[in-house]
Amino acid sequence: MNEQANAATQKSWRYYLAAMPPSILISAIWIVFMILVAVLADVIAPYDYKHMDLLDRLRPPIWIENGSWSHLLGTDDLGRDMLSRIIFSIRISLFVALMGTFIGAVLGTSLGFAAAHFRGRVDDLIMILIDFQAALPFLILALAVLAFFENSFLLFVLVMGIYGWERYARIVRGLAMSASATGYAVAVRVLGASPARIYIRHILPNVASAIIVNMTLNFPETILVETSLSFLGLGIQPPLTSLGNMVGFGRDYLLTAWWIVLLPSFVIFVTSLAFSLLGDWLRDALDPTLRGN
Repeated sequence: MNEQANAATQKSWRYYLAAMPPSILISAIWIVFMILVAVLADVIAPYDYKHMDLLDRLRPPIWIENGSWSHLLGTDDLGRDMLSRIIFSIRISLFVALMGTFIGAVLGTSLGFAAAHFRGRVDDLIMILIDFQAALPFLILALAVLAFFENSFLLFVLVMGIYGWERYARIVRGLAMSASATGYAVAVRVLGASPARIYIRHILPNVASAIIVNMTLNFPETILVETSLSFLGLGIQPPLTSLGNMVGFGRDYLLTAWWIVLLPSFVIFVTSLAFSLLGDWLRDALDPTLRGN
């Protein structure tokens, strides 16, 4: 039986890989590469990202005249190695986006389940909060919170967790209401299962695909929001570095040292595009109404 199950699993994986468009495969490879860079940053970075060498500032990349093999992607205005800073910036940016997406998914899913279970006034209150969050531009809310309170890495991650929670809540609320009325949910309720067990053990697995797809679509948006806030100076604070932080500090050298801005911007663009393409593909792949197309 185990051999048959393993063979079926391998067959399903071969089917999905064969059905995966080249653009999605390239996107998946890029995402895996970014994750490996983030995990192995301490090993693969040639320099400490905080190390400064003012005598070697604004060194261009290796393929430009006056470039040096000691700094393959050049240096910034303080003589810090661009390659090392990009590697550690990938770690910080991916961590912030991952934690923000996870917190938003947990918060939105919990409130969606609460609205589906209690109904009535609780449902109305949660829906008001959802509409309020959807109507208020998140950048204004984030700027107000980060400017009013003393900015810190933990506070910034928590603020990023607020982004997009209303999407999870709205989706999970509708799916949970539909699932709670089906036969299996009614049966386990009659058998005496607690509401927590019903929603976590029985309803959550049935709405998990929608949550996962929404997370893959929300992840690149979180990266862009983190980039925007860091660019404005209210995101990741020195001595830490992020991709948006690098773009913000390099904007004054866009004409004289373009690599300070364009290299991290390229990483942001490609990573966001890869996650967006993968999210769109997962949405279509997990939608039963589109599987036959």
